[in-house]
Amino acid sequence: MEMKSNENIDLLFEEAKALLKKLIRTPSISREESKTADIIEKFLSGKEIPVYRKENNIWAYNKRFDFAKPTILLNSHHDTVKPNLGYQRDPYHAEEKEGKLYGLGSNDAGGCLVALLAAFLYYYEQQLNYNVCILASAEEEISGKNGIEMAYKEVEACEFAIVGEPTLLHLAIAEKGLMVLDCAVKGESGHAARDEGNNAIYEALSDLHWFKEFEFEKKSALLGKVKMNVTLIESGTQHNVIPSLCKYVVDVRTTEMYSNEEVLEIIRKHVKADVIPRSTRLSSSKIEPGHPIVLAGKKLGKKVYGSPTLSDQALLPIPSLKLGPGDSARSHMADEFIFVKEIYDGVQFYIDILKPLLIN
Repeated sequence: MEMKSNENIDLLFEEAKALLKKLIRTPSISREESKTADIIEKFLSGKEIPVYRKENNIWAYNKRFDFAKPTILLNSHHDTVKPNLGYQRDPYHAEEKEGKLYGLGSNDAGGCLVALLAAFLYYYEQQLNYNVCILASAEEEISGKNGIEMAYKEVEACEFAIVGEPTLLHLAIAEKGLMVLDCAVKGESGHAARDEGNNAIYEALSDLHWFKEFEFEKKSALLGKVKMNVTLIESGTQHNVIPSLCKYVVDVRTTEMYSNEEVLEIIRKHVKADVIPRSTRLSSSKIEPGHPIVLAGKKLGKKVYGSPTLSDQALLPIPSLKLGPGDSARSHMADEFIFVKEIYDGVQFYIDILKPLLIN
């Protein structure tokens, strides 16, 4: 007898919760997540699903994959940050208490990952309008080059992605990018007691003021302004020596209105410092508000917004929607948790938002 849909979802949820507990109990700090990759690989292969792996990235395709059809990517990550020093609970215990599941990576982004896996399993054997690729990626927390950037080069080309991150199941249709800039202003050393030298700190003051006051002309309707903050300053060797070098670091959060390279060019035109980006690869991302997956989510009562936080969207060369159970405010906190009901709701919502595209 064919199982009723709600009974099927109940079983998928229980399986997802059990898998999440296994993942929480297995330390998976970025670049050290091979054991959680093993767990995910074993979980899928145990269902006789062909599994692909590169480094600690795991992916699989729906059973009826058809090269003539476009492909949807379902992605979330299984690495975590290091435990917050404020933890009172064991970060690897996976304690379930009073409707909450505690543990490192429970909210960011284990709940999203297991819910996406459940949705993938729900549709695995069905005849679909799209192919579906599930990708559990590594190194997201450090934007590492052996994570989704590596893995996406190996998977079949995808039309768009759902990136599982905690959004309270609302639709993040845009996300800010990131550049970290190492800046250096040169002066000339001299004795502080005499009128000699050229103080590099004073030379840097105009730069610091510019970063504080400058506003980029184009403003994003979803993400607002490009934001720049000087976050570190280093200069001088001792109290009586005029410093010949002032180094500072700038955190730049970009929007889809400018490429990272365009922002960098504008900055270099306005400041004295030599400006060296640590990377320009973490770009702002967006998906059109009228995209079918966005419309499907809005029809289910969810709001759209622009996200200030970074995810693997920044490294995907395709349109992507950030969406998942849990709350971003709980990510990286001490005693991280996700509500158990949020996991269930995530499974149900991923299934529901995909349905109009996959089988209707």
